[in-house]
Parts: sequence; structure tokens; C-alpha cells
Amino acid sequence: MMVAFAMALFLPAGTLAWPAGWTFFVLVFGLANGLSLWLLRFNPALLAERLTGIGRPDHKTWDKVFLALMSVAFFAWLAVMALDAVRFRWSQVPPWLQGIRALLLLGSFYIFYLTFRENSYLSPAVRVQTERGQTVVSTAPYQYVRHPMYGAFVVFTLGTALLLGSWYGLLGGLLLIGMVAWRAVQEERVLREELEGYRAYMMRVRYRFVPYLW
Repeated sequence: MMVAFAMALFLPAGTLAWPAGWTFFVLVFGLANGLSLWLLRFNPALLAERLTGIGRPDHKTWDKVFLALMSVAFFAWLAVMALDAVRFRWSQVPPWLQGIRALLLLGSFYIFYLTFRENSYLSPAVRVQTERGQTVVSTAPYQYVRHPMYGAFVVFTLGTALLLGSWYGLLGGLLLIGMVAWRAVQEERVLREELEGYRAYMMRVRYRFVPYLW
């Protein structure tokens, strides 16, 4: 994954001399490795699910297709931002606006952490984990929104585009957010039908990503 990220960023940029690209790279994989070590220590069952959930027999077919398309779109998004910000400089993000970039990314990382800490069933695949006795999680961030990890992804995409200095990245981020929003709706249909108590949870918690907005 680190090699894939590096190639998507620095090959289109045409140079390794891109401080913002390296900052993003270090922050993202610092978070990924930190979360993995934390899960290995405190919740190895969730770590195993994160590593093996995709492709299981009960993984919904439509979600397998979605994840493949999302992967292509995500890495294309990184490449477009590299082309924009470094190689061709199609757009310029004002320095004062770039100043909030790290705060947005760190804020998204904190929400990611809270979500992993609270939900032991946080699979990368849309499936109900009957073998693990999955139940509805409704505490901490889940008492405010039904999909806090997707909410964190919204903040992550905005922060990434600003950090890398690309207005085109901001537009592409909106496309990615739209794709994730579509997945959330489909995922809820599965959980409503197959996970006991989720229908009642949806009645209590009205918002998906952002409180009082959607």
C-alpha cells in the first residue's frame, strides 16, 4: 500500500522534491501503522477482520464492485492532485487556506481513532458478522451519526486536497464523498434487514455523516 501511494503521488508529480506530498505520506502511514499496532494490542479480532473481511462468502457482490471502483477513483484522485499541484500547476491554493490543512487531517485522524476504538465490528466489507455475534454500536461517535468513519473520510478528503494544494483535488474529493454516501445508503439497507436492532437505531440517530446536515 505504501508503494502504491508513493507511485500515485510522486510519479505524476515527476519529482520527489514535494514537501506537501511527503507530509501527507508520513501522516497517512503514521496513522495506519499506529492504528494497526493499537489494534494488535487491544483488539486483535478487529484487526483480523480489517485484513480478511473483503472477499468473504457473505461479502455483498455489489460492494466488491464498489470497492474496486473506489480504489481506482481514489488513486486517480491522488494522481490528479500531483499533476495539478506540482507538474502543471493548474490551480493555486492560497497559503493562508493551506494553513488549516494539518488541522483538518489531524481532526479526521482523531475521528478515525474514536470509531475504531468504539466499534469492534468495523469491517472494510459490507457484511453482517454473525460468526462474531455482531450487535449494534450506538455509543461515543455513533450516538451522533450512523457512519462516523465516513464522516471522518469527508474531513480527510478536504484536508488532503488543501494539504497537497489542489483545487481540482477538492472537486475530485466531492466525487469520492458522493461515492461513499451512496455506499452508506446501500449499507444501511443491508444492516436494516440483517442486523437486529439496527432499524430502531436508525430511528434514534437521524444523521449519517454530519449532525444536523445529513
